[in-house]
Amino acid sequence: MTTLYSAMSRPVRPSLWSGLLRLLRSWADALATYWMRRDAIKTLRQLDDRALHDIGISRCQIESAVAGDVDGLELVRLR
Repeated sequence: MTTLYSAMSRPVRPSLWSGLLRLLRSWADALATYWMRRDAIKTLRQLDDRALHDIGISRCQIESAVAGDVDGLELVRLR
């Protein structure tokens, strides 16, 4: 004997509060990412040119390196 279930479910509709919480979470994530990138830039700017060269970037490439912009970085050949 075959049993059929016709469980009708309501369509999922996000409430106003869940949308607001998602928006607040995305703003908080963006703010935390901004702070971490600014801190990384500050730390790299405190290094001398020799240490930056050891990492493989020059002083003018710090922000591109932190942002992960590979196109903006020229590969530095270590001697």
